[in-house]
Amino acid sequence: MTATDLNTLLLQQKEHLDVLLSLLRQEIAAIASRQPDELESLGQQKVACLEALQQLDQHIAEHPQLQDARQTEDFQQAVSEMEQLLTNCKQQNEVNRLALEQSQLNLQHFKNELLQLHGKSGLTYDRKGKPAVDHKGKGFKA
Repeated sequence: MTATDLNTLLLQQKEHLDVLLSLLRQEIAAIASRQPDELESLGQQKVACLEALQQLDQHIAEHPQLQDARQTEDFQQAVSEMEQLLTNCKQQNEVNRLALEQSQLNLQHFKNELLQLHGKSGLTYDRKGKPAVDHKGKGFKA
């Protein structure tokens, strides 16, 4: 491998981080619009992107000219840009996590409201304190 190969690896790493950030931004839109199929597809794409990033990290770490390249300003600038991209990805991922949790809480609240409307007299709670409708007495057993 040559120094050019190291630059190519760094460029590929930056491109993968850009793709990951784009996927994370698409994910928040899919969360907001409640598109489970889109979320699943984006999740698979994110996993593939993260695996590619991990492989590139390994290739860069094993590169014979890495120590020399670390001393150059171009390398340091490229690493700094990628660290900023990685920070952006982590922040967006945290935003997505919070949005997903909020969405799940909203769905749980909606479910509880439906349960209360469905069977006010039969509304009970399970061992975990979650609402459930008691259907006892609604039929015959032979």
